[in-house]
Order: sequence, then structure tokens, then C-alpha cells
Amino acid sequence: MSEDEIREEYSILDQSRKDPQVFGLLYEKYFDRIFNFIYRQTDDEELTADLTSQTFLNALNNVGKYQFRGVPVSAWFYKIASNEVNKHYRKKKHDKVFSIEESLVRDLLDQGNDGWDEEHIQRLLNYMKDLPTDMLEVLELRFFEDKDFKEIAFILDITESGAKMRTYRALDRLRKNFNLKIKYDGKE
Repeated sequence: MSEDEIREEYSILDQSRKDPQVFGLLYEKYFDRIFNFIYRQTDDEELTADLTSQTFLNALNNVGKYQFRGVPVSAWFYKIASNEVNKHYRKKKHDKVFSIEESLVRDLLDQGNDGWDEEHIQRLLNYMKDLPTDMLEVLELRFFEDKDFKEIAFILDITESGAKMRTYRALDRLRKNFNLKIKYDGKE
């Protein structure tokens, strides 16, 4: 997103402080993305619908507290969604679920990984499900949600260098175990 687009969204959010109807523009723009983000972490459509609703309700209720930090408003929605998912799992005392869409993994693998058949892809998917949550979160945000490091840092409430480090570590594990070629900031 360009700086102008980020400021335009912030302006919409600022207007929604006086007129909550305006918030609907952002809701419409980001509902599907937030729903899919949560769904990958729950693999339960009904629960996802509830958590997505709660995410936008929390955002609307706290629009007056939002402070511009140079990241898209969507990063705030992702942060709230991530917190809602984490709160759900803490309350239920369950491990987080990550439902990784095969098509997204295939897109990631289309970057020069010749000879990958169904068996390789299934092994990779199973391996990814066993990665620590912090690694899965950064991979999901970076490669499946196309977030930059500044946004990832904001969403996960870590430093930008921490977001880079987690991503590099996760990619290193994948590369070492699967001899993957994944372009990352223009490098392999």
C-alpha cells in the first residue's frame, strides 16, 4: 500500500469516530481477508464467523483510541483478529489450529521448486503444521497475507527486526528440511 492509500484509510477511520456508518467502508474492504486469516487458525467456519464479528465490533468500539502509526488500518484489524483467536484458545485451553491451504503452499512453491509432486507437498504441509506457532504466524502473515515486516511487527506486537528474524528462522527450517527455494526480499 502506498503512503497516500494508508493515509486515506486512516482518514476513513477518523471519520468513523463521528459517524460509525463510515466504518462500513473498511468493514466491506477487509471482511473477507480477516475471515480467511481467522479461518486458517480455527478451521471452523462458525467459530470464524463469531471471531470475525468480534474483531470488527472491537475495532468499531475502539476507533477513538486508534493512533496512526504508519501502517495500514488493515494491520490493526489483523492485530485485533490475532488477539481474538489467541484469547479463544487460551479460554478453551486448546492448541492453535493452522489450516494451511494447499493452493497457497503451491503458489509459494512455484518459485523454482521443480519436481514437487503430491507426496512432497503433503510432507511439507504436515511439517508446517508442526512448526512452532510463532513461526507459522510470521509465515502466514508474510507469504499468505502479503504483509511487510513493519505490519507484521505491529500485528504481533514485536519489533521489526524480531519479525525479520522469526521469518528467516522459519524459512531456514523449511529450506534445510525440504531444500526449498523461496524468494525472500528478492533473494533465495
